[in-house]
Amino acid sequence: MISLLLAGFIGMFNETALNVALSDLIDLFHISASTAQWLTTGYLLALGILVPISGLLLQWFSTRQLFIASLIFSILGTLVAALAPGFEILMIARVIQAAGVALMLPLMFNTVLVIIPAEKRGGAYGLIGLVLVVAPAVGPTITGLLIEKLSWNWIFWLSLPILVISFLFGMRFMQNISTITKPKIDIFSLIFSTLGFGGIVFAFSSAGEGEGGWGTTKVVFSMVVGVLGLMIFIIRQLKMKQPMMELRAFRHPMFTIGTLMIFFTLILMLSAMLVLPIYLIRGLGLSAFTTGLVLLPGGILNAIMLPIMGRVFDKFGLKWVVPSGYVIITVTLWFLSGITIATPLALIIVLHSCLMIGISMVWMPSQANGLNQLPPELYPHGSAIMNTLQQLAGAIGTAVAVSIMTGGMNSFMKDVADKAAPGNGPLAWIAGIQDAFIFAIVVAIVGLFFAFFIKRVHVGKQQ
Repeated sequence: MISLLLAGFIGMFNETALNVALSDLIDLFHISASTAQWLTTGYLLALGILVPISGLLLQWFSTRQLFIASLIFSILGTLVAALAPGFEILMIARVIQAAGVALMLPLMFNTVLVIIPAEKRGGAYGLIGLVLVVAPAVGPTITGLLIEKLSWNWIFWLSLPILVISFLFGMRFMQNISTITKPKIDIFSLIFSTLGFGGIVFAFSSAGEGEGGWGTTKVVFSMVVGVLGLMIFIIRQLKMKQPMMELRAFRHPMFTIGTLMIFFTLILMLSAMLVLPIYLIRGLGLSAFTTGLVLLPGGILNAIMLPIMGRVFDKFGLKWVVPSGYVIITVTLWFLSGITIATPLALIIVLHSCLMIGISMVWMPSQANGLNQLPPELYPHGSAIMNTLQQLAGAIGTAVAVSIMTGGMNSFMKDVADKAAPGNGPLAWIAGIQDAFIFAIVVAIVGLFFAFFIKRVHVGKQQ
């Protein structure tokens, strides 16, 4: 578990580590904001395509084999990223990194499901939460310090030795715990999965680029291909005796609700983690390091709260924890939607901390409760489904946030008389960011509605 958690921490750290560096990379590589966000969205796009296959891989290869493959991809991608001379090579490196994480995350969840009793999984998922939530939360702080003192390349040079340590530790102690059944590989399922998940994420991501937005041929065509591919994939999985992804897991109602909770939470968290650093750097003119320090208290609070929430779930359940978490998230986002160039930094720190507390109250209890309802034969598929939708949600959240932010900026600039005035730039960024938070509020309200339907799954009484 230590090997898995270390590797998973770096994988999730890399998911948002470049967010603070995007402003520097825009200037360094001479690219637009919508192009730069592909360093985050492209990473998530690759995960969205590769993670659905993980349930199949968990039944074909041993724990050690998947762990070794995951670390090789992660180490190679991180090394290429550290040495990348320009945007194109860095983008390729991000895809290689994503391949490693796509294997690591489902492997980590499946390991917990196999080796830890159901009544103790809340605490275990609290530890995993330190990986999945805290790593992206503290990423901007560490990145800001590295950019301030060294350069953006050191984001990856710092990650590399930790991955190597995880690899060596895992080679020594990793055991094979999974059952290898080697189900038949269906090529058509792989094709339609790639077209479905990849097409939808690509459409959302492309909507934020250039003029035309959602009405461009590229966006419409990608969305149509994605939706059709996903529909065919779903129909095919339901008809197969040995599907690549066992969608019958959704027959278990609390698994479905838990998956929805995580889906909405990821959209909220990763969109907020993308636009907040941009607000602090482009809107307020802060340095990357100062931006990281502003976001640090929320990351620390999240680290403290996640294991606590895991233990609260194990002991008391989640009936009021998850809805209360969504209330905190919704109210916090409402305040964030009103931030201006004059908003005190102290208020930003408090709001970000409240957002992280709300997320900790929703994520791990929902995930543990949902997976607890599944029978053991659905563990690999349940892990794959949740992780697939997590990456899809992250990609959609970041892409839509950037799209809405770009639209808000363009709308602001159209209404100003002197477009060249230096003060209008930061105001345009803030106007776009306010719109992005309004989008997040809508998602939070939908999540709050579903949160009232969540019920505790009692061990041995799965529905």
